[in-house]
Amino acid sequence: MVTVILFFFANMYTLLKKYLFSKDPEWTHFWVMNRLKSFHSFGFGRGIIKSWFGYSDSRLAKNVFGLSFKNPIGLAAGFDKDAKYIDELAALGFGCIEIGTLTPKPQDGNDKPRLFRLIEDEAIINRMGFNNEGVDAAVERLKKRKSNVIVGGNIGKNKVTPNEKAVEDYEYCFRKLYDWVDYFVVNVSSPNTPNLRALQEKEPLKQLLGRLQEVNKELGKNRPLLLKIAPDLSDEQLDDIIEIANETQLAGIVATNTTIERTGLLSSSAKIEAIGAGGLSGAPLSKRSTAIIRYLKSKNNNQWKIIAVGGIATTADAKEKLEAGADLLQVYTGFIYKGPDIVKQICRGL
Repeated sequence: MVTVILFFFANMYTLLKKYLFSKDPEWTHFWVMNRLKSFHSFGFGRGIIKSWFGYSDSRLAKNVFGLSFKNPIGLAAGFDKDAKYIDELAALGFGCIEIGTLTPKPQDGNDKPRLFRLIEDEAIINRMGFNNEGVDAAVERLKKRKSNVIVGGNIGKNKVTPNEKAVEDYEYCFRKLYDWVDYFVVNVSSPNTPNLRALQEKEPLKQLLGRLQEVNKELGKNRPLLLKIAPDLSDEQLDDIIEIANETQLAGIVATNTTIERTGLLSSSAKIEAIGAGGLSGAPLSKRSTAIIRYLKSKNNNQWKIIAVGGIATTADAKEKLEAGADLLQVYTGFIYKGPDIVKQICRGL
């Protein structure tokens, strides 16, 4: 009987995928995650989830930023923006979970629909716009979590905050999350908040990261501070990022966020045009993400680490990123297309 239940649970996503992919992506996300949360709330359910999706091998353990990761596969920011599902996601085997992007005040984000599947490309386009319930609500959930999985805090600014005051928003989130997350990621690279990417320019970025490091020292725990960058940067812009990373003593760089590029897609141009603006993630981003990781690695004298994100769905994808110079990996779109056993499958392959 238990074997039958395990088999059904393991294949449930595959069986349901056609139905789920016929529904609105945002609705599907919350429907699936709330079902997982309900099932996980029972001891029997937790046991089934961990017995099927858990995977442990000491050879996969990594120490990065002074933190001990049980495996290198993390969940990228954007999936659990409000820290609602940390224990449930930890049960699926992730080595770390990055929450956010969180902002000081709650905000609705952009108008719906704002999340779109490109099934032919195993890709997603989103223009969510930092929709979240605010950093204070996330902190209250973090206080109640039961798992000891490593948690990263991805922070941003509210849409209504002008760039000249952006530092205040980032500092507010940094201070609020400081005792409740293990590392921080500064997000100035989302294409879905107006003018946000202007903060990637040299001077405003130096000012922002410098201030956060001052607060980091003031608060005393020296949390690892990372920067998430766009895949659409030129080599000259990447050189500026590297210079700033060295100068502000960043712990690492997350490469990369979503792209505004649309070249080489299998989906029809009519479909792409109908969807409109947004950041593209998934398989089409893989080559550019890997190229940026190689470039960063070639310029890095072990001064900071690299977290790879962009087009990771299989063991082969993971190995490619690691060989390019990544220290840790994150999945998002691959998780949606491959299902809840993606961590187990990649870890087995590694």
